[in-house]
Amino acid sequence: MKATVSDIARNCGLSTATVDRVLNNRPGASAANRQRVMEAAKQLGYLPVADQVTLPSRPANLEFFLPIGRNAFMQDLARHIEDYASRLPLVASCRIHNLAGISPNALQSAVENVSLRANGVGVIAIDHPRTRNILRDIVEAGIRLVTLVSDIPAAPRSAYVGIDNRVAGRTAALLMGRFLGGRKGHLAMVVGSRSYRGHEEREMGFRSVLGEEFPNLTVTSAVEINDEPDASYAETMTALRNEPELLGIYCVGAGRSGVAKAIREARPNRKPVFICHDLTKETRGYLVDDLADVVIDQNARLIAEQSVIRLLGSIASSAPYLTRKFIEPRLIFRENVPAQ
Repeated sequence: MKATVSDIARNCGLSTATVDRVLNNRPGASAANRQRVMEAAKQLGYLPVADQVTLPSRPANLEFFLPIGRNAFMQDLARHIEDYASRLPLVASCRIHNLAGISPNALQSAVENVSLRANGVGVIAIDHPRTRNILRDIVEAGIRLVTLVSDIPAAPRSAYVGIDNRVAGRTAALLMGRFLGGRKGHLAMVVGSRSYRGHEEREMGFRSVLGEEFPNLTVTSAVEINDEPDASYAETMTALRNEPELLGIYCVGAGRSGVAKAIREARPNRKPVFICHDLTKETRGYLVDDLADVVIDQNARLIAEQSVIRLLGSIASSAPYLTRKFIEPRLIFRENVPAQ
């Protein structure tokens, strides 16, 4: 038999009115009483659980702020969030805001439209002092916060949902070195935006492993293209013209389509090893056509599902932070492209 509000009140020695306020996330209960109520609710099995995360007792209103633009991965992520949230009874509503760029100004303009009913917010944003201040304001308004894909550790977020980006960059370098089998030469790097902590961490991880294990490989071109395919195309064409024997290209963020287009058009005598991130309809084609050698995928569907679950868990929890748990990246080659 399921526990009741009265059972919880008896267990923690508080009134049913206080218990009701806490379970429904209404004001009027102290932090200490909230802690007592939530602990009692967990012990009595009152709160639902998914993937070892305690969920709220009432449906919650969620909002996500994503710089979708022309980024295929972001488009897939938004679609998966909407789909998963629509199938969960504990999600009363889910709104996705398409940010007009990655600047703090774009985020500030968008968060001004946060619903007064919002209980939790998921954000992909650059790590910047103004961004951190915007996110602090959201949390101080009583809304729980989760960062996605690229973390902002100094923000008061309840959880980060995504891969360990430094490890992803190190993995890319290990693959690059082993693909090239001891050859000596030059590499190019196409960086989405170093303003994203995740992109910066990938670059750092990549360079670290090259220095540690593959000193025969040197990055001679590392350009920041702000996730613009046209810019990545132009920069890759320049790199291929300047370095006819370029051994490899690592695309840190978006801009993959520009790199692939340049390789296809330039037709170098020996195709450089091309490593990129995120399995999308486009990158599936690059693998099949032998333009890309491997895709390091952060799994848009799993990030979407976990972002919704972690937001719900943070709403249910009285603790400021949930247990940290990275999503494991997948290495996708031509021979193991999963079915859509």
